[in-house]
Amino acid sequence: MQRCATPAPEGAELLDGRRTVVLTGAGLSTDSGIPDYRGPGAPVRTPMMFQDFVASASNQQRYWARAHLGWSRMGTAEPNDGHHALARLERSDRVSFLITQNVDGLHERAGHQHMVALHGRISDVVCLDCGGHVHRTRMQQRLSEANPRWLRTHGEVQSRPDGDVELEETAGFVVPACDGCGGRLKPDVVFFGENVPRGRVERCYAAIDAAEAMLVAGSSLTVMSGLRFVRYAAKAGLPVVIVNRGPTRGDSLADVKVHAGCSEWLGAWCGARQASGRDEDVLSGLGHDLGSLA
Repeated sequence: MQRCATPAPEGAELLDGRRTVVLTGAGLSTDSGIPDYRGPGAPVRTPMMFQDFVASASNQQRYWARAHLGWSRMGTAEPNDGHHALARLERSDRVSFLITQNVDGLHERAGHQHMVALHGRISDVVCLDCGGHVHRTRMQQRLSEANPRWLRTHGEVQSRPDGDVELEETAGFVVPACDGCGGRLKPDVVFFGENVPRGRVERCYAAIDAAEAMLVAGSSLTVMSGLRFVRYAAKAGLPVVIVNRGPTRGDSLADVKVHAGCSEWLGAWCGARQASGRDEDVLSGLGHDLGSLA
């Protein structure tokens, strides 16, 4: 069967034929309805610091009052074409490893397997006092039971990238304690002011050591937790391609910088490989849903 010639997108020639580590950021999830941090039109971001969260019960109340609303939206988001394209490229052995700064869990739901969620997953909740874990759906149930009118009363407020919302009035919101010890509950994600667990960082460096190229998709690389891996790859001599709408802190390190949407670029790269006949085992259709691996 003769295949149509599908042109590869700009920068893809540096990745083809090389084992590629991919670093993704919030820009990859905008097509799933989750706003990004610093792209065009992004809302002003004032994230709660870890030190502030643990400092007082009122700060925990403020966080959970917002997060309860935010999860009601983020929790229903679906992987987009960019997530699915990356999962296909992994199955065809072109993407050797994925590092995501996102906490939304959409890469996993698209079927990606060899990866590190650098900042954790918003779907997990941990007790700061006993270390116990509970799934976010159980936490949402408890929050709804303790605050039965909250979602209905504040359902129109604006969403923010961290899985919470723009909301100032949070007095009176009831935050359940840990079922096991009565301690403080926190989403099992890395807040500003916290360090990424060392084991995750080591896995990322090891993946870059075994790779031959790096792709950054949808990250401004403003925070060091992601930028350090691009610096490491560039210092090791790996070709670096950055796909992002707007400037990034790593642009000077890139061999090619592409101003484009992630879903479009990744879909074009995946489609070009399919059309060339190099990836016979890649599933057809960018919207194919592999379901959840959870």
